[in-house]
Amino acid sequence: MKYTMIGAGAMGYRYGVLLQEKVGVQVDYIDTWQPNIDAVRQQGGVYASRDHEDRHLVPINIYTPEEYEGDPDVWMIFMKQMQLEEMLKRCAHLFKDHQVVFSAMNGWGHFEKINQYFPADRIYGGTALVATVLNGPGDVDFMGKAGAGSMEMCAMNEQITDVEKAMAADFDKAGFNPTVTRNFHGTCLAKIIFNSVANTLCTMYQIRMGQFISFPGAMKMTAQLVNEAYDACERAGYQMTRSRQEEIKAIEISSRETNPLHYPSMYQDLTNGRPTEIDYINGYIAELGRENDYVCRTHEFVVQGVHLAELAFQIHQKEAKD
Repeated sequence: MKYTMIGAGAMGYRYGVLLQEKVGVQVDYIDTWQPNIDAVRQQGGVYASRDHEDRHLVPINIYTPEEYEGDPDVWMIFMKQMQLEEMLKRCAHLFKDHQVVFSAMNGWGHFEKINQYFPADRIYGGTALVATVLNGPGDVDFMGKAGAGSMEMCAMNEQITDVEKAMAADFDKAGFNPTVTRNFHGTCLAKIIFNSVANTLCTMYQIRMGQFISFPGAMKMTAQLVNEAYDACERAGYQMTRSRQEEIKAIEISSRETNPLHYPSMYQDLTNGRPTEIDYINGYIAELGRENDYVCRTHEFVVQGVHLAELAFQIHQKEAKD
């Protein structure tokens, strides 16, 4: 199958490069960040590393939405939530009835936007428990050993199709260890809850995942956030794909064993002066709770905590310049 990445950032590059290198399929890239586009075109591709080693150039084709004329079988969307609506508008003329779309973006809110352009039976959502860092324009670093991490995927209408099986086969060859499920909300919520702990706390305190999990109180903090999130999901009538203890264990393993040196994407946004996706992660969980007569007090608190960290970073940057 042919794939086109909408969003040539850390995750778009990781999926695209590994699909190219490990599976041998055609992958194109659409982006709107001009320094990234310029760097790729000047270099003749994107530089890819793994854990800061084996840096090599991977030839790729990158376009703006207005330049692109391709016709992929699968659109793969890896954008920041705040940027997605405008990108979809710019790509709308490219969407065709025979195409499907897959997204494993952080947070919640993107499926409603995608659903404006694709019907539910052509939308596939999922999770991606892999760590990646965009070092700069045209330069990406895959964190963790090859084949480490995992992902889940599910059709929005929860029907397993031949297209989904074909995607899963490609993802498996690329080393993403996919599992196909029949529980759309439960599958996607698992990643949101995962990120609501590791991404958020590492960002608030500006530490790596391994440093967080080595803190003696880390597991208590993890359990508090996970239990509160599960309470909200259960009150909303969503059945989760794994138990509370399995979710807590997944966070521990990823932080302690798989990606201990990783600064999560939310931290990367904070330290690069970009808005974080906190409102789409912990903020979504808090909103889900409120809609079902349950107050997620800890999630409500850390949403404001991350926004305060954003403000503090801006103040420190300004003071440093002055």
